[in-house]
Amino acid sequence: MGEPYVEISVSDGVATVTMNRPQRRNALSHDMLRALVDAFEEVGGGDARGVVLAGRGPVFSAGHDFADLAGADESQARAMLDTCAELMTLMQQIPQPVVARVHGLATAAGCQLVANTDLAVAAEGAGFAAPGGKGGWFCHTPMVAIARNVGRKRAMELALSGDVIDARTALEWGLVNAVVPEAELDIAVADIVARVTRGSRASKAIGKRTLYEQMSLPEPAAYELAVGVMASTSQYDDAQEGMRAFLEKRPPRWSDAPH
Repeated sequence: MGEPYVEISVSDGVATVTMNRPQRRNALSHDMLRALVDAFEEVGGGDARGVVLAGRGPVFSAGHDFADLAGADESQARAMLDTCAELMTLMQQIPQPVVARVHGLATAAGCQLVANTDLAVAAEGAGFAAPGGKGGWFCHTPMVAIARNVGRKRAMELALSGDVIDARTALEWGLVNAVVPEAELDIAVADIVARVTRGSRASKAIGKRTLYEQMSLPEPAAYELAVGVMASTSQYDDAQEGMRAFLEKRPPRWSDAPH
């Protein structure tokens, strides 16, 4: 038996999902993608209040594993891409905030992973690219998530040039939330996880789901959705507890009961 493709660890209520193919630069083979889907299903259904996505070795992820794709027929390629899309959707569907811990390179579908997480913290030496633009297989699916982070003009530059952008540029373009020296990466990840997981877990889960849903809607429809959700959740135990605690000038006691 070899090493597992993905490892899960939990510390202080935070689950870390670590890609564990350093010898393959954490390339996303079909087996790796299925292992990641299984991992996110497991942590998403568990008690963790937050999730960190990390990679072992010198590279965060080099993207799709060409060893699986060279010579594959269209149905085989489609199966891998469908599994990748399943993973991307799942990361945004689980109730916990998902934070990418990015070191080294994140290219193609590896960059897609970063773009698709809820938040991302990068080491100063990290780099990001959609290299299909300078090759023979354009990064169509990675650009779905990347373009939604950086906007049309910058997405076009990334996609058509295939060039690597550095971590500071990724921060300026909106692909990551923070850039820190590599020695401070774990501290910075822990800090952002602590900040985005405080408060009611139940309320935050609904908030994450609704935020993604409303961002895909025109503004009037987004308000209609948000008003409905906010009105209904005003009746939840944690919402009422938060209001009472504020008025009574005391710390709230969250139930974290699922709804």
